[in-house]
Order: sequence, then C-alpha cells, then structure tokens
Amino acid sequence: MSAIAFARQNQQRFLDELKALLRIPSISTDPAHRADVRQAATTLAAELQRIGMENVQLIETTGTSPTGHPLVYADWLHAEGAPTVLFYGHYDVQPPEPLDEWITPPFEPTERDGNLYARGAVDDKGQMFMHIKAVESLFAAHGRLPLNVRFLIEGEEEVGGEGIAHYVASHPANLQADFAVVSDTHMFAPGLPTLCIGLRGMIYTEIEVRSARADLHSGYGGAAPNSFNALAHILSRIKDESGKIQIPGILDAVLAPDAAELDSWRSLPFDEQEFRESVLGSQAIVGDSRFTLFERLWAQPTFDVHGIRGGFIGEGAKTVIPAKATAKASMRLAPNMTATDTFRRFSEFVQQVCPAGVAVEVRLIHSAEPSLIAIDNPWIRAAAASMTEVWGRETVFVRSGGSIPIVGDLQRHLHLPCIMMGFGLPDDNLHAPNEKFCLQNFHLGIESILRFLESVASRKSAS
Repeated sequence: MSAIAFARQNQQRFLDELKALLRIPSISTDPAHRADVRQAATTLAAELQRIGMENVQLIETTGTSPTGHPLVYADWLHAEGAPTVLFYGHYDVQPPEPLDEWITPPFEPTERDGNLYARGAVDDKGQMFMHIKAVESLFAAHGRLPLNVRFLIEGEEEVGGEGIAHYVASHPANLQADFAVVSDTHMFAPGLPTLCIGLRGMIYTEIEVRSARADLHSGYGGAAPNSFNALAHILSRIKDESGKIQIPGILDAVLAPDAAELDSWRSLPFDEQEFRESVLGSQAIVGDSRFTLFERLWAQPTFDVHGIRGGFIGEGAKTVIPAKATAKASMRLAPNMTATDTFRRFSEFVQQVCPAGVAVEVRLIHSAEPSLIAIDNPWIRAAAASMTEVWGRETVFVRSGGSIPIVGDLQRHLHLPCIMMGFGLPDDNLHAPNEKFCLQNFHLGIESILRFLESVASRKSAS
C-alpha cells in the first residue's frame, strides 16, 4: 500500500486523534493551564514514539523562558545519503475568550459545514499534526522512512518562543538538516495551493512617559505637563497623515520586491472591497499610497499602537492630570531590516520628539527578524510541484504580513531554508472565537507533505 493510500484509508482515525489533542486546553499564557500544556507535550511525545520515531524526549526550557513549557523532540536518521527534514510546529494555543462568542465550546472539537471548530484547530495543532500523520503514513508504506526526519515542537509560540530560540541558538549540532517544514500559514484562497516565501519581522515595545512624581489636580493645568498629552504627541509624530513612517533612515534598508514578484501578486484572485468588508471590517483601507496593498501588507514596515493605559478610566469623573502614561506599540519589519537597528532608530526618534517637561523610556518586549526565501530554491520548487499535483492547480507564492520568530532563528543559526506549507484559510479565525480548520485542507495537507517528502527523498543530502 502506498503512503497516500494509507493516509486516505486512515482519514477518520487521523481526525479522531487530532480531536483528542484539541481537547487538551494547552493555553501557554495562563499559569492555571500549566499541567494541560505539559499533557499536550507528553501526548505528542507518546504519539511520535508510537509511529516509529526515535530519541523522543521532552526538552525542558526552564531558565530560558518565562513559562518553562517543554520542547518535544524526536528523530529518525537511518536514510544514509538522503536529505534531512526538520519539522517545526507548536502545541500551545491562545486563550479562548470571549467564551460567549463561540457557537460550540472551544475545547470540544465540533465538525460543522466541512470544518473542524476548536481552539488550536488550525493554529497550530491541526497543521502540526499533519506532519506527524504524513510521517506515520511513510512508515506504514515502507517500513522505514525514505529520508531523515527530525521533529522540534514547542509549547511557547503564543508567549514569544524564548525557550526554542535559546535551544536553536545553543544546540545547532542537534538540529542539523537540509531544510525545514513549517505549517503555520494559510492558503491565499480556498483550493489554491500556496507557499509563503516571506515574513515580516517585529519589534514589540512599551513607551512610558512620566510627567510628575504623582497625579495632580487638574487645577494645575496650564502649568503642569500631562503625560497623556505628551504620549499622544509622540505617537502622532511617528507616522504622517498619509501613513508614511517618519523615523529617519527607517526605510533605507527595505528590500523592495522585484518586478516579477509584483506581477505575480497582481495576478492573485483578490477583491479589495471584499477584503475591506470581510477581513478588515473597516470603512476604508489605509496606508502609504506610494505602495500597492500587497506591498503595504507584505513588504513594507508598519507602526501600530496596541494599547494605552494610565490616568482615570472609571465611571464618572475625576479631574486628574496623570503622572504616567504607557503605550504598547510595535513595528513590523520588512525583509533586510534588522530588529536591533530598527529598535535603535525607533528609540532615538521617540526621545527626539518627546515634549519638554516629561521623561520617556522605550522598552523592547520581544522581537523577530524578517525572512525571505528565493522562489528558485530547489526545495521550494519541489514543494510547489508536489502541491500542484495534489490540488490540481498551479501553486502561488505569497508573503505574510505577520511574523513567525522560529523561521528567522532557523535561518540565522542553522542556515536552513524554511518551506512554509500552510493549509489554513484567511477566514479561519486565528486567535478569535470559532477558530476552524477546513477538513479537506487537513487531509490534502497530509497528502501534499507526503508527495513533497517522497519527491525529495532521492536527492543527495547537503549536510
């Protein structure tokens, strides 16, 4: 029996096993679910061992991350001369709140309208589980694997991924491979096979303004500096009315997409009005009009404020001049930018535009580097051909406006090209109520990964 035939014959079992994993509320951000996060890790370790993987272990991250949730590692390295693939995924999930907006409970997986609804269904338990089921199918078909395989699955992706970042940087010899496969992205449209070849990076910061030792009566207004007014002034100076970022030199390093890539983006099936109404849910699409929408989403830096706190926000009135105001703000980084240089320029600019009479501090919370892989990379070409064969449509190449920090870590420390084979859909409600995963995408995703692995198995390893 071929690996594809085995996967098709076992579709219901694969789905039932995924549902069991989804029932575990592995919310990495909540200390109350610490035991659940570990249960998800031990469940995956047991599954990897059951299908035939070797050297299965939980790698503790205590001391290198704020939460200490373990990594799950496994390997099978007996295909001499064949390439080695490193599979990455994460088993932790976002909190499910607000619970009253879920049609069915978030940790009771439910099939509805051809989709599987549950927290973690697509981000990333369902997509990560496809890797395991593809490898199981190869074992079943051949009694062994046609190439070498490593798994590294983390439980802290939703809280910054500090543990895995430290492990990748400090243990490169344990993770040697020819390429990595990451399934934590989505297809551009239903039924359209998609490879993501670029990610924006990020700096996530906190800006704190202090104007006095303590809050003051507003009767001192006109003489006393106001921390909220000062913070609003700073934030308003970072972008102009057209959306152009005003930080000097910030755009100098941006690597612009070439003409061929821009042409390919123009050919994508896309309706801006539908995007505005269905995805953004906004009255208008904004941004720097010098660039196309996809350039603004995928290939240009951004600045956004995520929250502001301080002063009085209770019911009624309190005439107070707040002594402290804080904003959470981030910048997405375009390919060729670096987190270190961007944070330096950002911090210097904030200090320059800070009004007199207040003190400002800029703190870096976390960061991720941008990444970009060439379309003519041989692993990318093989992945595209395999997906085209399974889906019956030509594979398209896109970028993502978001960040996957591990991709930058794997490229920087292990020099691995990352094949981002994602099978989610744009409306899968990642991080939101009623998260879902299309059942057809789950099954065809397994077949796509299988085809890809079989197609590259005969290549000579570069390791």
